[in-house]
Amino acid sequence: MISAQTRVDVADNTGAKEAQVITVLGGSTSRQRTTLRTAGIGDVVVVSVKKALPNSDFSGGATRKERSTRRKAKAVIVRTRQPTRRADGSYVRFDRNAVVLIDENREPRGTRIFGAVARELREKGFMKIISLAEEVV
Repeated sequence: MISAQTRVDVADNTGAKEAQVITVLGGSTSRQRTTLRTAGIGDVVVVSVKKALPNSDFSGGATRKERSTRRKAKAVIVRTRQPTRRADGSYVRFDRNAVVLIDENREPRGTRIFGAVARELREKGFMKIISLAEEVV
């Protein structure tokens, strides 16, 4: 499960390489903690881009305010280290946590998606991400 301040890889070609989760928009609260929201595969989170390629949209900027607003983005979780249970009783687990950056219309900002993504994204309505992915597990 992904919660606030979790570092995640960015699995698309927008120029961002690593991001940190600011807040969870989808997801659920964990037991006995009413304030900690956790997200799984297919949930939308707000991230801050921490590492990016030098000439991407997320690097630089004229003023401090421009840099801070430029580095915030919405993203959908496509891979988690925590096993996700499926309806048939099997589990799917990945090596690293990863997200894909999305725009306001829930469409991916990049044109390519690297690595495998989970099949659960189809049920959540992210069909464009499923079609761009190299492999659907």
